[in-house]
Amino acid sequence: MSRSVLSCLICLTACRSAAPPVPARAPGDEPLFTAAQLSEDFFLLRRVFEELHPGLYRYNTRASLDASFQTLLGAVEHGATLPAAYRALSVFLATVKCGHTYANFFNQPKAIADRLFRGGATRVPFWFVWRGGKMVVTRDFTAGALLAPGTEVLAIDGVPAPAILKALLAVARADGSNDAKRTNALEIHGDTDLEAFDIYFPLFFPQRAAGRYLLSRGGGPDLSVEALTFAQRLAPVEAALAARRGGDGPSWTLTFEGPAAWLTMPTWALYQSRWDWKEFLQQSFAELRRRGVRELVIDLRGNEGGLAVDDALLAQLIRTPLRREQFERRVRYRKVPDTLLPVLDTWDPSFKDWGADAVGPVDGFYRLIRADDEGGVILPGAQPFAGRVWVVVDAANSSATFEFAQVVQRERLGTLIGSATGGNQRGINGGAFFFVRLPRTGLEADLPLIGQFPAHDAPDAGLTPDLPVATTAADLAAGRDPVREKLISLWAR
Repeated sequence: MSRSVLSCLICLTACRSAAPPVPARAPGDEPLFTAAQLSEDFFLLRRVFEELHPGLYRYNTRASLDASFQTLLGAVEHGATLPAAYRALSVFLATVKCGHTYANFFNQPKAIADRLFRGGATRVPFWFVWRGGKMVVTRDFTAGALLAPGTEVLAIDGVPAPAILKALLAVARADGSNDAKRTNALEIHGDTDLEAFDIYFPLFFPQRAAGRYLLSRGGGPDLSVEALTFAQRLAPVEAALAARRGGDGPSWTLTFEGPAAWLTMPTWALYQSRWDWKEFLQQSFAELRRRGVRELVIDLRGNEGGLAVDDALLAQLIRTPLRREQFERRVRYRKVPDTLLPVLDTWDPSFKDWGADAVGPVDGFYRLIRADDEGGVILPGAQPFAGRVWVVVDAANSSATFEFAQVVQRERLGTLIGSATGGNQRGINGGAFFFVRLPRTGLEADLPLIGQFPAHDAPDAGLTPDLPVATTAADLAAGRDPVREKLISLWAR
């Protein structure tokens, strides 16, 4: 063990209750952390990950991780401001290639989140998607409505859009080599308080003029536009987000069109919502039976995951008990070393000591067997849906929605349609988490604790839909939904 790691561990108890020290000031009145403070935090983070992270070497060798860590240290060898430290940490965490391992925007201390994510006018005044490396506008917020949906933004402040995407892919989170997920994560959809592009873009490409951007666009002259503040970005979606944060309004819709019903589920992240989604599902499937619906579309586009909605959905689609879990669940430890506990937060203290539920070790892992965990056998509902099922997927599906799509495809419970998913067939990490709070900088990193590992070799990729359907810039400009059009054409046969 290096002396740097030891010095980190010695200071943990003293730092546990204290706020991070106020850093020195850099030119321009920007707080500056010293190289010693940053090195101490990062060596500590590495030790925590090496002892606890189940997927650290799923896509890395020790040599490649060593190289990534040296790059991290090199980025802060002369000290760093808070934005620079956050950027360097985020780049390092992305090299783990785990979709649940990152410096979570929502878990940073309030003072840090306010400084990094909510200050100033730094957000581009539009929503967009990436199509073939092109930045395509989906909704315009410029004064004068200057960017119609379907407009291609060629460059921002002189930086070509493909160069922006290439740079930010180095910090986007995804499992393994799934760059479709990384690209999707760097779009702006208006479905969250904090968009990854809004956070990372100013860290890599500071504005040339405060509060403004120069946009080069296809089919028109360059535009100088006002950037948006955090409040302006949030305004169009604040009501929907508030519902998830404790409201009781529905987050899903069930609509009927011809022979089909559309169950649209843009999120399963309903942790704080008071809405009874289980009752909604029961009533929805009862209504399907009452109407005799023969075609059911479950639209998961844009839905990364959240609660274990997949189990409840699967119960409505199966006729016999289903053994859902095809993966071995592994953890790196049976009990967390006492020296690491001061920097680990979680919502369930049982994560700190798996006890007899962790069997092993074998090859550096313990096999996790817990009776109360998700997985095992899913029992069918009293009256399963009798028609055909279509599940619309895209690259956002990378956690619970990926797992649902995987079961649907493997068990032939329905047809996947749309674009390739996020996630990874080699397994993902999640299920339980520590929030690693670094004592010197105050920065946080999410640490998933349970790794899923397949029994057999699997591709380093997400799922390919049974019916691939692409959405082009022309579709966006015309307001077309090619997935809907494809399904309607199939039902008409």
